[in-house]
Amino acid sequence: MNALPIKRAILSVTDKSGLAEFAAFLSEQGVELVSTGGTKKMLQESGLQVTSVSDVTDFPEILGGRVKTLHPNIHAGILADKDDPGHLEVLREFSIAPFDMICVNLYNFADAAKKGLSLRDAIEQIDIGGPCMLRASAKNFHSVCVVPGPQHYDTIRKELEENGSVSLELRKDLAAETFRLTSEYDAMITKYISENEA
Repeated sequence: MNALPIKRAILSVTDKSGLAEFAAFLSEQGVELVSTGGTKKMLQESGLQVTSVSDVTDFPEILGGRVKTLHPNIHAGILADKDDPGHLEVLREFSIAPFDMICVNLYNFADAAKKGLSLRDAIEQIDIGGPCMLRASAKNFHSVCVVPGPQHYDTIRKELEENGSVSLELRKDLAAETFRLTSEYDAMITKYISENEA
């Protein structure tokens, strides 16, 4: 798929700068917004209509928020190859709607590291669902646009305004950037765990 129209997006971010404006633009384009926790609350307070992830999964957030997006209704919607009729048939069979955009940035583990938190406290700042969604959407960049940070909002907005879709070239670049960011995130966590007592 070369030109990807955006009809359905997950927005779940720690860095919320510029998100309300970007989400408002997406909403004006008819994009269904799906979100979690604090991001969902912020978007609703900005006057936007937002679908809760728990409505998509038909399952509540559990374990103090540790499990929210780790569900087939989310990940099948991200990982389905829209050029593969077999994948699309599986989505229909299980009544799963595909996603076109995943806008996620991660819990700020660097802050936890700077504060010198105990390992027990620091691990609560290790994002699990976020990297899973980022990696899944980056892997599937032929069918999904991954947005790993607010610095990309203007570029994506420009493409959508000019073409009504996001190009394959931009999606590939964003996928590569995403894998770079998640590898750096994992390396930072590896270092912290290695250097601190259990």
